Amino acid sequence: MAMSYKTRRRWALAVLLVGLPAYILVASVLATWIKPDSFIVMLLLYIGLGVAWIMPFKSLFLGIGQADPRNDTK
Repeated sequence: MAMSYKTRRRWALAVLLVGLPAYILVASVLATWIKPDSFIVMLLLYIGLGVAWIMPFKSLFLGIGQADPRNDTK
């Protein structure tokens, strides 16, 4: 069953306020633990980790900035 627009907005807010800061901490600890030797490898690591967090939540954030599609007041 698909989530309603209001539920998706609430989950998206929770992911941004709680999940993203937690992921940033985990990603920075992981990058420090790996200790890449060159700047290019470190840059690619951070870019990869920066893009990887959104992949599971892509459908959650899709259309959140739009008006509620069920609220058809014209």
